[in-house]
Amino acid sequence: MRKILDSNKIKMIAIVAMTIDHIAWLVFPGYDNGLVPIVMHIIGRITCPIMCYFIAEGYHYTKNVNKYTMRLFAFSFISHFAYIFASSSYIDWKSFIPFYYGDVFNQTSVMWPLAWGLVMLRIANSKKIKLNIKFLLIILICFITFPSNWSCIASLCIMAIGTNRGNIKKQMLWMIFYVAIYSVVYFFVLDKLYGIIQMAVILAIPVIMMYNGQRGNNQRINKIVKWLFYVYYPLHLSIIGYIQFVQ
Repeated sequence: MRKILDSNKIKMIAIVAMTIDHIAWLVFPGYDNGLVPIVMHIIGRITCPIMCYFIAEGYHYTKNVNKYTMRLFAFSFISHFAYIFASSSYIDWKSFIPFYYGDVFNQTSVMWPLAWGLVMLRIANSKKIKLNIKFLLIILICFITFPSNWSCIASLCIMAIGTNRGNIKKQMLWMIFYVAIYSVVYFFVLDKLYGIIQMAVILAIPVIMMYNGQRGNNQRINKIVKWLFYVYYPLHLSIIGYIQFVQ
């Protein structure tokens, strides 16, 4: 497959796919089984694998992994409020308090397991932490991220992609394996059709495989896309939440 896409282009694909997915939740609330919302949600499955992939790439390229980690957690905190506000389960300000109304799933945004995924990758690659301690810490992170959107699966995907860097086949196989687990849980706990739809993440594979390892030729655009990838998520969710609120 030709390597014709730099990270900027792939990130824009992810942003467009995510927007289509979230518009579907706005226009067709709940688990609508109509053709249009199903197609829109299928397109949206492209986004999470790309986010996981580039967080793992960011770990490899960053000059300061501590700052990178702090940045992800900062946006996770901001995104929490935007995500809850945009969700169908939003009732009042108390909805921002995890588990307040007794729900277990989707208590915060995907940014939470993405941020912890970076931590998980750092633990997995650490030479200072013993293997048994690594295992316990990874299990602990799975519990911490379980109630969020995409659950601990997003964290595990980042770890798998980051620890298998340079081997796209292993990266994608591990991603499919973890998402398959998520799909099965979704199938039996939330919605059967939408559980199957989760496996549409495979549509992200050809996009990722076209990555040429470059950011882009224009440094100014590189910086804009870098921050857009962070800011756009809570911003567009806030807009969606506002539209729902005023309806």
